[in-house]
Amino acid sequence: MDPYQLEEEMERSFDSRLLKRLMKFALPYWHYIVLSIALLLIITLGDLVRPFLIKVAIDNYININGREYLAVDIDSQYEDGVIFDNKRWIPVKETADGQEGEVYTFIQHQKVPLLVLGQLPKDKEDLVVNEDNGQYSLILDDKEYEAKVIPKDFVKEFRSKDIEKLMQLMYLFFGIACFMFFLNYVQSILLQFTGQKILYDMRQRIFAHISNLSFSFFDKNPVGKLVTRVTNDTETLNEMYTNVLVNLFKDIFMLIGIAIVMLSINFKLALIVFTTIPIITVSTVIFRIKARRAHRRVRTLLSRINSFLSEHISGMKIIQIFHQQDRKSKEFDDVNHDYYKATLKEMKIFAIFRPLIEFLFSFALTLLLWFGGGQLLRGTLEFGVVFAFVNYIEMFFRPINDLSEKYNIMQAAMASAEKIFSVLDEDSIIKEAEHPISLDKVEGKIEFKNVWFAYNDEDWVLKDISFTINPGETVAFVGATGAGKTSIINLITRFYDIQKGQILLDDVPIDKLYKDDLRRHIGVVLQDVFLFTGDIEYNIKLNNSNIPREKIEDIARYVNADKFIQKLPNTYSEKVAERGATLSTGQRQLLAFARALAFNPAVLVLDEATANIDTETEELIQDALAKLIKGRTTIAIAHRLSTIQHADKIIVLHKGRIQEMGTHQELLNNKGLYYQLYELQYKKSS
Repeated sequence: MDPYQLEEEMERSFDSRLLKRLMKFALPYWHYIVLSIALLLIITLGDLVRPFLIKVAIDNYININGREYLAVDIDSQYEDGVIFDNKRWIPVKETADGQEGEVYTFIQHQKVPLLVLGQLPKDKEDLVVNEDNGQYSLILDDKEYEAKVIPKDFVKEFRSKDIEKLMQLMYLFFGIACFMFFLNYVQSILLQFTGQKILYDMRQRIFAHISNLSFSFFDKNPVGKLVTRVTNDTETLNEMYTNVLVNLFKDIFMLIGIAIVMLSINFKLALIVFTTIPIITVSTVIFRIKARRAHRRVRTLLSRINSFLSEHISGMKIIQIFHQQDRKSKEFDDVNHDYYKATLKEMKIFAIFRPLIEFLFSFALTLLLWFGGGQLLRGTLEFGVVFAFVNYIEMFFRPINDLSEKYNIMQAAMASAEKIFSVLDEDSIIKEAEHPISLDKVEGKIEFKNVWFAYNDEDWVLKDISFTINPGETVAFVGATGAGKTSIINLITRFYDIQKGQILLDDVPIDKLYKDDLRRHIGVVLQDVFLFTGDIEYNIKLNNSNIPREKIEDIARYVNADKFIQKLPNTYSEKVAERGATLSTGQRQLLAFARALAFNPAVLVLDEATANIDTETEELIQDALAKLIKGRTTIAIAHRLSTIQHADKIIVLHKGRIQEMGTHQELLNNKGLYYQLYELQYKKSS
């Protein structure tokens, strides 16, 4: 097997594995799917029976040319039939075997209906009708037959039973059509309901999985990409669940049913029409192979275009600074041209397949008209059979003609499934301990013991960090950008796991605690406050129904947030735009303080919480901050050293290590790194 064939086989295997995993999402709704397939089977039977009913109507009740009648005495045992020429005329097929009487054959000669004495051969191709002064006779194979003309006044009565039967068939046909309409409606609603339930579960599972992933995952994956996975990619799968997988059963039922019906109606004619099936099979196999290769090529080149655009649009500033527009445009033209050629090749493959199926459909009709039409002219085949075969052939080729569209849907679904499962297979989840410990009450003691941490491999951000924060203490971390301050906060809340060492809360390793317990006892106030779309009250209590409105108002007053809330038109019910765009930085910060206090954490983490505050609310912020940290273990990160001078302990970080530790005055007296940072800020402010 050459490498290309090996790659083809691997992709087929990969698609089958993806399909099995997708079916697991459908498993909880198997009863709906089975019911939908059962309805499809009934719908298929309804579709199959309608051309057959038309065939019966044409051959048995509309076109009665060649029908044989038995002429018996009026007072015979038969009560049915039509009285004409002092005799009762009954179709031979409705009489008992061995019944005596003369047999006549109905012949429609031009516009004159005739009853010909005797049973005529099926092949009436050489039939000659003679007329002499209104008297008719027929000559067939050198044999003359006596004929009676049916007067126009008796034609309606003569065919009254046919009209009655035809009306019954019409009612049956209309009833089946109405029933099929109802079943199609129910099946369509059921199928869409099932598909949407599957997608609902899938979106829920993806979002739940994403919400439990560690921060390292979000460091590497942009938000837009994840939103696409939850929305667009899952919606692509809806087409597969509803339009391909379940309807595939209908196609199978239809093809098998048509074959059975055609063979039962006319075995020989069906075999002649089915001579196109080997050509269809070979064409479909070739199309599948060619289309798969072309589709894979298009996907590869589309990814290359997306990567090129993402990289070069992001770096457009550099491209323009160094006057590289022409060269980059030429590079993009090469990539774009390759994609253009690949899509054109894929279009050609699809453009060949559908017309080819249309050609084979026309070829099958040609065979039908060639053989069936000849038999029809010779009188050995009923017109209704030919009519039914035309309908069945069209129905037979319809799902084959739709194959290209369904193949496209399946390929798009497999591509989306691959992306979705790449997210679901992401295992960067902060895992619970095998037997986690629950903490109902936290004193607030935090201890780092020889902690080493890196975001990537051994590119250490923190190196052998050790310190202890006692309950109720306020400890500040300072240092240059990249020193590891924010990393310490992320580790305390266990958004990341450390590689070496140990972090303890109240002398218990945090990796032995329930994550929810750990994070419930630690409140975090960030520099960039995130507010959700909703109202003021919702953003303080975050939909926690255990926090009453009265408590929210008390907390807001305590941290000075009520001063601006009361000025809002709807106070606590005032709508908040996305990310709190309608509020000032200071107002958002006060809401963040209120949110932290509402959950009453034992440990408070302030990450640049007092930076970028407008002058008008700075005093309110400082007053709220003093109230917030009272009686709590507080960890603060600040670049403005003036805000942390009263901290119980200041830890100076430099390149991932603890450089200095002490109070503000002790560190100034040491005249080390902290002293240098302080001097720089003092000179800058003066």
